[in-house]
Amino acid sequence: MAEFTTGEAVAVELPIARIPTRATAFLIDLIVQAVLGAVLVFVIATTLLPQGLDKAWTNVALLVTLVLVLAGYPIACETALRGRTAGKLIVGLRVVRADGGPIDFRHALTRGLTGAIVDFWMLGGFGIIAVLTSLCSPEARRVGDVLAGTLVVHDRQSLPLPALVTPPPWLTQWAGGLTLADVPDDLARSVRQYLTRTPTLTPRTQHELGVALVIAVCGALRVAAPQEYPPVQILGAVLAERQRRALPLPPPVSPVNFGAVVAG
Repeated sequence: MAEFTTGEAVAVELPIARIPTRATAFLIDLIVQAVLGAVLVFVIATTLLPQGLDKAWTNVALLVTLVLVLAGYPIACETALRGRTAGKLIVGLRVVRADGGPIDFRHALTRGLTGAIVDFWMLGGFGIIAVLTSLCSPEARRVGDVLAGTLVVHDRQSLPLPALVTPPPWLTQWAGGLTLADVPDDLARSVRQYLTRTPTLTPRTQHELGVALVIAVCGALRVAAPQEYPPVQILGAVLAERQRRALPLPPPVSPVNFGAVVAG
């Protein structure tokens, strides 16, 4: 089991996927990739070769097919299925971020390319590197997981519904124009934890921690902090916008209005 602090500062435990189940999912994906590769090779053989194309072009087409099958398949599946491939879906596994949140294209791209180059194929000795690194990692992480900041868990257990943040209306437009991908996950997690703990902090501690986090967040975003607004409102606006983009259809839970914390 591994304990996560989720994107909304909720502590939850999920079972780590170990080598047997991950190997099963990998073999299923390998079968799917083999079928996909055979179909693409057949298409190339029936459409390119009869036209008398130069052999170099045929080799390029086959190389592109190989890359699409080995790297493109896991990248596309994990991006579209929020951390799953066909094999993981059947076995009941999911790739998540280190904080338990869903991965995006950047994480899938890092895992897919590292898997094709290091963990499995080009340098990985058909999975030997992946197995060795997983055995050495307490969380069974292969090289791709370490570089992407992810791990694989059993997803039969549902994550608890998060407490959503209601942004101060006067900062909604400002937050909506931010490029929130520039905020590292660990910094965003610190903001969530700060906002969750705000009611328990003394006014001085609340202000000092808030100012430090605002400086860090605005530095990562390369924007100036809005003037004359307390840190809790600025950070609440950033977190609310991040949640709005990650949860286009929010679950029916009671919102936490951090703007009201200051007013109270």
